[in-house]
Amino acid sequence: MENIAEENKINGTMAEARFKEWLEKHHIPYMYIQQDLDTFSSVFKEHPFGKRPDFMVLIPHFGLIFVDVKYKKLNKEYKTFTLDSDESKKYSRLQRKFNLQIWYVLSNEDYDYKTWFWIPVSKILEEGIQRHMSNKSKQDFFAVPPTEFVQISIDSSLDRLFSNLFEKK
Repeated sequence: MENIAEENKINGTMAEARFKEWLEKHHIPYMYIQQDLDTFSSVFKEHPFGKRPDFMVLIPHFGLIFVDVKYKKLNKEYKTFTLDSDESKKYSRLQRKFNLQIWYVLSNEDYDYKTWFWIPVSKILEEGIQRHMSNKSKQDFFAVPPTEFVQISIDSSLDRLFSNLFEKK
């Protein structure tokens, strides 16, 4: 169990580093949010919206998007990405309470970190199929097909994210 937790941490750190490289490549301003406990307000520890994303992406003349970068692989059997139910609900509460935009951004080495899957937290709760604990899993999760995400390649810029927001499905 400890090896899996350590591997997940290493994979998550790698995904964050590669995402940071993508932001730098496209000259997208951002702030990395330090995850140490002493940089975390006690208010967030006391209330159920106590979750914080990894990055604040700054968009000139628009505002900002908070981003939680995830190392996620596509479930081969169901062809979905899984996102933790409790975490998504905490982000949703944080988003509503403080009028924030919070997005998940996923990738992994199968895509060589050259494709990033973007989705707002609110869409996870709307479009994701909530699954409950099984013998293998210790937590509830949302299963979301990749078609619900905006896919941005390593060579694309952030404008792809906005152009996809207005496409009809």
